[in-house]
Amino acid sequence: MVRNTRVAINCCPDGGCAVSTGPLRCRRGNLGRVNELEELVSDWLTLPDVAEQLDISISKVHSLLEERALLALRLGERKIRSVPAAFINDGAILDSLKGTISVLTDAGFSDEEMIRWLFTADETLPGRPVDALLEGRKTEIRRRAQALAW
Repeated sequence: MVRNTRVAINCCPDGGCAVSTGPLRCRRGNLGRVNELEELVSDWLTLPDVAEQLDISISKVHSLLEERALLALRLGERKIRSVPAAFINDGAILDSLKGTISVLTDAGFSDEEMIRWLFTADETLPGRPVDALLEGRKTEIRRRAQALAW
């Protein structure tokens, strides 16, 4: 499991801050976009960890990523593909995730933007969209996601 890995990848527009690890210090005071996500999502699973938790082969995990049933980002110095642990619930993929990913994709979101939106607290919910999905409130979350396209 990848936890709290600090990485900045070109956090400055001119590319002056290349890959760095450890406590993040950018020469301009910017935080890398990946680092922001690591603050929002505290627990990540590597693809082999996902395969183990779902009791499937690693090739099936790759298929789930291609089918957009799961999202993964490259994290850490070695850029290991990792999935937010909240996407796996009781040995299964969060059942409302694939449809929500589809709606967010239609709204023009990248994988990084989707994860950021799902894990950013929204006081009107209250809480994070991913928490609402875990509570079974997929209709409300998909309605909000759909509204983002306008």
